[in-house]
Amino acid sequence: MAKKNVYCLIIEKIFLSKFKRGMKELPFRREDILTFAEQLKVDLPKNLGDLIYSFRYRSALPDTIQSRADQGMTWIIRPAGRSMYRFVQVPDVPLIPNGNILAIKVPDATPGIVAKYALSDEQALLARIRYNRLIDTFLSITCYSLQNHLRTTAPGMGQVETDEIYVGLDKKGVHYVVPVQAKGKTDKLSIIQIEQDLAVSNHKFKSLVCRPVAAQFMKNSVIALLEFGMGDCGIGIVSEKHYMLVPPDDVTDSDLQSYREHAT
Repeated sequence: MAKKNVYCLIIEKIFLSKFKRGMKELPFRREDILTFAEQLKVDLPKNLGDLIYSFRYRSALPDTIQSRADQGMTWIIRPAGRSMYRFVQVPDVPLIPNGNILAIKVPDATPGIVAKYALSDEQALLARIRYNRLIDTFLSITCYSLQNHLRTTAPGMGQVETDEIYVGLDKKGVHYVVPVQAKGKTDKLSIIQIEQDLAVSNHKFKSLVCRPVAAQFMKNSVIALLEFGMGDCGIGIVSEKHYMLVPPDDVTDSDLQSYREHAT
């Protein structure tokens, strides 16, 4: 049986064994994966954590689970401590780039040798953002990459990972921490990742203003940047811009005129 189907069968069994109408949260443990895999008589995943990771970051939970969410809500999996998790209902707000936003042309400063060998994955995306200082441009603050693939713990969440952490400052001297999550063209951004970035920033960088950002490759290698914030209804998109890295001569006078008009 395909790994994806095995994962779906196990996570469905865990959820349905605990769900009762009206519930908003369902706790479960990693050991439940072993228990229900045996009941279903399916092969155990080689890496139990990969099953949880898959539904938290890569794939949507099965329809049998999502159909039991309240109207306008969706189920996600949140960490709840060491080897412990929770199914939780949250507002169903898709965190995806807006395909109707016009891309801003930026002279490509990526070193030629990096561009030659760069792939289309998250690390290649982060490299292009870094070399072209797109975080600075997007947030209008001066930023510096502090660390990538930061693995740490956050209170109540257990182990978490952020693709890259920037620190920065503005013209008034305010210091910022900018956690960045990077996604390829087909990957799906999860609200859990933004929640974790906020939790890590509040825990590790208490005196800094947190401005979480997500980056995603789109068609024609356009890079979408989205900034998130916490509102009355939870996490939402604060601002979004799309950037296209091009040879310097491809930024025309008409492009510059258009950008000036929109800046005023």
